[in-house]
Amino acid sequence: MNSIFLLAAILLSASAASAARDDVVTIKITDDAGQQVSLEQAARRIVSLAPHITEILFAAGSGDRLVGTVNYSDYPAAAKAIPLIGGYNQVNFEKILSLNPDLIIAWRNGNSSETLEMLKTLRIPVYLSEPKDLARIANNIRQMGKLTGTTKIATRAAQKFEKQRDQLIEKNSKKPRIRVFYEAWEDPLYTLGNQHFFSDLLTICGGENIFADLNEPSPTVSIESVVTRDPQVMLSGGHHGGRSLKGWKQKWERWTTIQAIRSGQMYLVDQDIYTRSSPRAVEAAADLCSILNRARAAYGN
Repeated sequence: MNSIFLLAAILLSASAASAARDDVVTIKITDDAGQQVSLEQAARRIVSLAPHITEILFAAGSGDRLVGTVNYSDYPAAAKAIPLIGGYNQVNFEKILSLNPDLIIAWRNGNSSETLEMLKTLRIPVYLSEPKDLARIANNIRQMGKLTGTTKIATRAAQKFEKQRDQLIEKNSKKPRIRVFYEAWEDPLYTLGNQHFFSDLLTICGGENIFADLNEPSPTVSIESVVTRDPQVMLSGGHHGGRSLKGWKQKWERWTTIQAIRSGQMYLVDQDIYTRSSPRAVEAAADLCSILNRARAAYGN
């Protein structure tokens, strides 16, 4: 009987300890999926499941808390030294657990649904990140600072980001509209739709996404639809050096009814800053504004 009472006492003690821990939660934040994330203390061991998340953590002054990340998390340079736990669409859960993280930050619409479901079984706090415009990128920077106890650094970084964005808006947003097509990939041909922060870049710079009516982040489109919508500027990523401007132009040159092709307004851009919702998105905005100003000059606007 004594052993039974002892076991009961241990269980009651564990339950009380658990309740006490629940009572001392010091950080509560709502993530981009509208879910509340609670931490007992600032996160010290973080796993990032997307390159943009890794960049945001470094900007927030929390890069030294990263113990695991995914392929293509290559900025800043220090990110390259962080152990990899797979890719954004397939991760090694055993390796994640071996890293003993106290916080996982996942990509809401980029990580696979299977990955997101599996994360729920790990009993580790998960923050879902999905900043769809520059305002929410700034908010993510602030949120990461709160989660990791680097609020002052994160606040300064977010304010600097917002100041640069606001300056670009003031200078460019009311200029004559330029229709733009972004080729995210060629086979199959897909672009960046209304749910991607690229549309916000265009708004800042006085541009118009010819596929803004498509409510997917990266919809597949046809060549015929590009021809019909007749962009004045065409952009594409350099795919990490795997494509040349000359070669890309040659693939499109037969569709001379498109204004961008006829007027030579085709540009290869840095795909990382144009497609990652990271603090470097403001660099993409500055670059895009410059491109659209060149196009306006070419069209006499």
